[in-house]
Amino acid sequence: MAYIVDMRSDTVTKPTKAMKHAMVNSALGDDVFGEDPTVNALESKIAAMLGKPAALFVPSGTMSNLIAIMVHCSKRGSEVIVGDKSHIFKYEQGGAAHVAGCLVTTMENLPDGTFDLEKLEKKFRGSDIHEPITSLVCIENTHNVCGGKVLPQKWQQDLAAICRKRSIPIHVDGARIFNAAEYLNLPMKELVQHCDSISVCFSKSLSCPVGSALVGSVHFIEQARRMRKMVGGGMRQAGVLAACALVALDEVVPQLATDHKRALRLAKVIEGMFLKCFTVDVQTQHTNIVLVRLTDACPARAGDVVQRLAQVSLEETQLGTQLVITLAQRTGCKRQTCLGSHFNLAVFIFILLYDDDDDPHVDNLSSGAQGDCKTTNDEGVILKSVIFDDRTIRFTLHCQISDEDLWLAIMKITYVFKEIEAKATSNTRVSAV
Repeated sequence: MAYIVDMRSDTVTKPTKAMKHAMVNSALGDDVFGEDPTVNALESKIAAMLGKPAALFVPSGTMSNLIAIMVHCSKRGSEVIVGDKSHIFKYEQGGAAHVAGCLVTTMENLPDGTFDLEKLEKKFRGSDIHEPITSLVCIENTHNVCGGKVLPQKWQQDLAAICRKRSIPIHVDGARIFNAAEYLNLPMKELVQHCDSISVCFSKSLSCPVGSALVGSVHFIEQARRMRKMVGGGMRQAGVLAACALVALDEVVPQLATDHKRALRLAKVIEGMFLKCFTVDVQTQHTNIVLVRLTDACPARAGDVVQRLAQVSLEETQLGTQLVITLAQRTGCKRQTCLGSHFNLAVFIFILLYDDDDDPHVDNLSSGAQGDCKTTNDEGVILKSVIFDDRTIRFTLHCQISDEDLWLAIMKITYVFKEIEAKATSNTRVSAV
C-alpha cells in the first residue's frame, strides 16, 4: 500500500464532518420556486459579503461564467474579451460561442494575470457596422494558469475606468476570490467593488462537494435565474448542497491563510535546492498554487515528472541518513532520536518553525535527503500533481493537506527532482566525453 498526497487541485477536497451534519439537518424547499430557505440564506450571505444586492446558487463555476456571459451579452454575435490564459477561454469548451453565440476575443495575459490596458482600449469594437459589438470584459482573480496570482487593485480600478467610459460591464471569474481577499487582507466587497458580476466557487479551495454562486445586481440576477433554467441548472431541494457552502464560509475561509503559508513553504524548499532542472518563482508566490518550471537543462517533460511523482521505488523508501546527520547537528539531538518513528514530522516542524532570516541555509535542510519517502507506517508516498504544459507542473495546497502531508510531499519532490537532476548531470558528462 502507498500513502497518497493529492495536490492536483483544491477540487479534490471532500466535505468536512460539519458540512455532512449540515446537509442532513438543512431546511429544504423547492429552489426553482425560490422556496429553499438554506439556498436563500446562502444567496443573501454571499451577496452581502461581496457588497452586491443579489446572488444565484448554481451547480458549477463553468455554468456561472456561461450564465454571466449570456446575460451581459444578450444579443447574439456580441463580443466578449477575455485573457488568453483564462479559464473561460481554455477550460470551458468554448461555451460562450457554442451556447451563448458570442465571439470570444483574447488579450495576452501577462505573468501577473493582468493584460495591457492600452491594447485593450484598441480592441473595443462596435462603431463600424462590419464589426461585432464589444459587450463584456472578463477577468480572473486569482489567476489559475498564472500560478494563483492576485490581480492588483490599482489595475482593476484602471480597467473599470476604461470600461465605464464605454458602458462595458466587467465580469470576474472569482473561483478562488476568497484566496485573493486573504492575500490582500481586504474585505470581499472592496476587492470586487469595480465589477458588475462575480462568479464564486465553493467546490475549490472551500471543500464543498459542488456549487458556485453568481453575484450581481437584482436585475442581473433575475435574468441569470432565467438563463440557469435554460441551461439545466435549476435544482429543487438544493439546500443539501447550499448547507455545505454556508459552513465553508464560516469554517474553511479562515483557514486559507494556512494553505498560502504551506504553499510558500513548498516553493521555498524547491527554490532552496538550487537545481538546474527545476525553478520556482518564490517572489511572486501569492496563494495556494505553486508552479514549477522545467528548464532547458531538464531531460524530462512535465508528464514524465508527474508520472514519476506518482510512482514508488524501493530506493526512495530507504532512510535518508544524510538528513538525519544534518538534523542531529542542527538540533544537538542524538542520531538515534532522529531515527525515531516520528522523524518525518519532527524534521518538518523544525523547518517550518526555524527562523529563515537567522540562517539562510535552512531551506536547504531537505536537500541532503536521498530517501525516507515513506510514512511512519513504512508506506511509500504517491504525490499527485498536474501537468500545466510541457514544461510546467502545478501543485495546489488545500485545507485537507496536513503539515505531515506537506512534509511527505517535500521529501518525495526532493528525491524525484534530485533523481532527474542526476540524470541530467550524467547526460552532460557523457556528451562532454
